[in-house]
Amino acid sequence: MDKRNLLLISNSTMRGEAYLGWCKDMIADFCRRHNVKKVLFVPYAGVSLAPNGLTKSYDAYEAKVAAVYKEFGVKLTSVHHKALPVNAVYDTDCVAVGGGNTFHLVRELQRTGLMQAIRQRAFDGMPYMGWSAGSNVAGPTLCTTNDMPIVMPASFDCMGLVPFQINPHYTDFFDPKHGGETRDDRLKEYIMVNPKATVAAIREATALLLEDGKLSLIGKPNKMKVFKTKMENTKEYGLKDDLGFLLKA
Repeated sequence: MDKRNLLLISNSTMRGEAYLGWCKDMIADFCRRHNVKKVLFVPYAGVSLAPNGLTKSYDAYEAKVAAVYKEFGVKLTSVHHKALPVNAVYDTDCVAVGGGNTFHLVRELQRTGLMQAIRQRAFDGMPYMGWSAGSNVAGPTLCTTNDMPIVMPASFDCMGLVPFQINPHYTDFFDPKHGGETRDDRLKEYIMVNPKATVAAIREATALLLEDGKLSLIGKPNKMKVFKTKMENTKEYGLKDDLGFLLKA
């Protein structure tokens, strides 16, 4: 029996909307369905939210996210306050991992032992939610992040809560004035050198939901794109499509 309960959101912000505004109801519904009353927040991707060092950045990030969760009656506390971070994972209803820089996030998850602890609890059924970098780390590796490697983690390995790679904030927009690679070019490079991999590229205002062994694309009616070994097999999938094949990737 598949016990995983995952909400993997592409993005936290939308132009003209409050932080987590577009997906607040989605998060609230996820918490209600799984009787979540307290959330352990992982802020380690947020390295640029305040000018006075990482501790204050984490405090600012926690306050920003906690204010949203408070609106629907869920208490959120950041793991950076905990003397024993791994123990905190076993004393919460749910873990939420925020966006920012994926390389910094992975380094800290590895350094603190949180990577394995969260993985174990998530496979045992603890609800897990993430956005942006927090969704990327739910895959096997960070290799399909959009972020710069500002620090070097011990490895690129992530939680592997799903067997496929995730590329958040996916866009196929092409600016004719831009001379560099497109996102498709970059993801195709990854597929070429990792031929057994599958990449789920999720656009803004969408999320992947895994409950009761069923994987769905939810959110606004934007399609996701799946990159596989043979590039001619690259296809787009909508909100009503069966995504079960990704769980066998």
